[in-house]
Amino acid sequence: MSNTPIIGVLLGDGAGVGPELVAKLCASHFFDNLCRPILIGDARVLELGMKVAKVSFPYQIIKKTSEADWSHAIPILDQKDLDPATDFRIGELSVNSGAACLHMLEVGVDLFQRKEIHGFCFAPLNKAAMKMAGCPYESEHHYLAHLFGHTGPFGEINVVGNLWTTRTTSHIPIKEVSQNLTPESIGRAIRLADTSLKRAGIVRPRIALAALNPHAGENGLCGREEIDIIAPTIKAARADGIDAYGPYSSDVLFIKAFAGDFDAVVTMYHDQGQIALKLKGFDEGITIAGGLPAPIVTCGHGTAYDIAGKGIARTGALENAIRMTCRMARHALVMEGSK
Repeated sequence: MSNTPIIGVLLGDGAGVGPELVAKLCASHFFDNLCRPILIGDARVLELGMKVAKVSFPYQIIKKTSEADWSHAIPILDQKDLDPATDFRIGELSVNSGAACLHMLEVGVDLFQRKEIHGFCFAPLNKAAMKMAGCPYESEHHYLAHLFGHTGPFGEINVVGNLWTTRTTSHIPIKEVSQNLTPESIGRAIRLADTSLKRAGIVRPRIALAALNPHAGENGLCGREEIDIIAPTIKAARADGIDAYGPYSSDVLFIKAFAGDFDAVVTMYHDQGQIALKLKGFDEGITIAGGLPAPIVTCGHGTAYDIAGKGIARTGALENAIRMTCRMARHALVMEGSK
């Protein structure tokens, strides 16, 4: 038990499905022999999650991580900042819950930087709630980069099964995608995939790049981005020792990738990869905060306000997120021990 990683588990948005998902996993002994979890959030929200999920389990309120022993109960760092009786309603957007989520992320980063946890996983957050609470950043990943003071490449990495994806452009209109494809932006996505996969223990990742245009541009008859930008960037990445291939038409590429021909796919825009992944495994996908110093993973799905409080949310994606957090944390510990 002492050799297993200590992983922070954030309860997520109190108005969403996060608390009930965490409660289900705690009650099912999911964490046994996987990691030493420390829950982070308001204990009253955890109690609400237990009530919704119709489960119970022993938990231990702690004020600092050194008080955790895991022998008879799951420890929780009670933040005492979100009262279900007055601060929010299940299934509704809440500025109070958004503020609590921002605070949870701050606690997770602080604990990792003080080497009290080896990584953390968070149940679904809500971007709109966090923005209402004053978050000036595009997403929680940008906020995490700010908290770490991280200036290198970072971004969402989406994973279903054994396939990882990064994207060159993200939350921008389709009409702006082409003008944002540059050797720098594509190269950043390639390097992010390569370094993140290596942090999970994949020694030499095989990375395929999706084309932008139909049929990979048909040798310039249907667009020149593949010839002028994407292919030269792949060549440069290979010269740097990265196993990058393509560009491939995405309708064929994902068939090959899911068959195991590649470890990762770099897409040119948001939905190019997200549609494929969510069709393949909507209830299983996870999102890694790639490029950041800590192993940080969450569910691929959101807060699901429409079913929150009904006790019917499935735990598969959160289970996979926690497993990936543990996998990355264990690899980091092995690498640190080998130095």
